[in-house]
Amino acid sequence: MKIVKESQGGQGTAVTGEDLVLINALSRKELKAEEVYTFSVRLCDNEVDRDLERFAPRTLEELAPLFVGKSGIFDHQWSARGQAARIYKAEVIQEPEKLTRAGDGYCWLKGYAYMVRTDSTKDLIAEIEGGIKKEVSVGCAVERAVCSICGADLNRAACGHKKGERYDGQLCYASLEGADDAYEFSFVAVPAQPAAGVVKGAGRVYADLKTLAAEHPGCARELEKLEEEARLGRTYLTELRQEVVRLGLLAGMGLDCETLTGMTDKLSREELLAMKRAYGGRAEERYPLKPQLEYGEKATLDSEKDRAFLI
Repeated sequence: MKIVKESQGGQGTAVTGEDLVLINALSRKELKAEEVYTFSVRLCDNEVDRDLERFAPRTLEELAPLFVGKSGIFDHQWSARGQAARIYKAEVIQEPEKLTRAGDGYCWLKGYAYMVRTDSTKDLIAEIEGGIKKEVSVGCAVERAVCSICGADLNRAACGHKKGERYDGQLCYASLEGADDAYEFSFVAVPAQPAAGVVKGAGRVYADLKTLAAEHPGCARELEKLEEEARLGRTYLTELRQEVVRLGLLAGMGLDCETLTGMTDKLSREELLAMKRAYGGRAEERYPLKPQLEYGEKATLDSEKDRAFLI
């Protein structure tokens, strides 16, 4: 799953001997301190964003080494002509005194990038120093988006929990887990949100799909179709959960209706189907179906028994 998240960047840093060692490990020629310009970027963090997603702290740790050696470009345009910088070091910064919306300590991934000082880069360096080029957006990939309430993989199946709602006081959001790859970071024109404010890509930011659909009739029709499909999907899952609860009670598993209902609310479609098969088989053993119509020998015997009444 490809992820694009906006953040902040453009903090100038001094070049140290350690920095030069790391930079020269990426360069083809040995560069001197006066030949390079270094700056830091806030790549991404563990705060719940406007899409009600967040990078899990462990994911940030996994992303740190993946970003080393990746390019800094513009507006996610994957072209060699747009390569302006390269990350030579990345680390996770902990700020435990600051709490996220999820209730844990805040942390963020800090990248250190370098540029070669040339006539063609002096304007960009000046814009970074002047605070003009400050917003950055990262492109990376994660393996799964996990529901914070039940742990279901939202890329595979809906779990019934709604992002943004609270369940027993716990906020529901998608936790981005399992760093798979890091692609690049980009300078963008979209204003950065506070801390690791988030948008998907560059361009205009819409607060929700209905706002987008209101301005684009084609999107409105697509949204209407998606809403209908989502409604049918929710109805199907509700009926499936009810059937699993019914079969669970018939199977005599020693669980009451409330317990079974709580269990099924947390299961994916595949898990519900598996339980339906298991409970259904057990229920059939306890209450085998008897045919209403009988044939064969019994019918013959009944015929013989009634022969005495025939004239």
